[in-house]
Amino acid sequence: METVVLYEDEEVVVCHKPPGVPVQTANALRQDMVSILKNRFAEKGERTELYVVHRLDQPVEGVMAFARTKHAASSLSRQVREGGVGKRYLALTEGEWEAPEGVLEDFLLRDGRANASRVVPEGTAGAKRARLFYKVEKIVDAPNGQGKESLLDVRLETGRHHQIRVQTAHAGHPIVGDGKYGTGGAERSRGLALCSVEIRFAHPATGRACVFRVEPKGRWI
Repeated sequence: METVVLYEDEEVVVCHKPPGVPVQTANALRQDMVSILKNRFAEKGERTELYVVHRLDQPVEGVMAFARTKHAASSLSRQVREGGVGKRYLALTEGEWEAPEGVLEDFLLRDGRANASRVVPEGTAGAKRARLFYKVEKIVDAPNGQGKESLLDVRLETGRHHQIRVQTAHAGHPIVGDGKYGTGGAERSRGLALCSVEIRFAHPATGRACVFRVEPKGRWI
């Protein structure tokens, strides 16, 4: 799957990250989003300066914004910290949710060595509050008669490590194909059923409202 650039100017570049491609990696033998975009700029004879201001997990596809100047990186990073960057996801989860929409609020503790997070009691040292809003868009039959699956529209209030994956799993409805927090199993062949479908931010140079949307290309939708 090719990386699709949705928009670019002197300050920012917005693209559709394919599933399975890391945002940035120390492995020189593996392509990542940063190297792909820098190579694109180099081929056009443009400066290759690029800054990561937010991330998507490697198996997750979807829309991402990168900064092309230090000023843009500072502006977008500040917006991320202050909640000024809006993100919306589609997630296919196992089972049927009791409520058609609601809020998930937990405290998450990250384990850097295991590259994982887990829900812990409030007040746990190092834990951070995580909050998201979900709405069930539709319920479908799972393949091979394995019950039901629910397609969620998810909006993040916070942006914690593996937040959507951890919170939906803790609620009893892990994301389809998630071998780390869910059942995974044969469903992994469909890929992790999570896509960042929308991002909103204020342009770092002009201040105008920018909204970019994509449709999932994975086989799960």
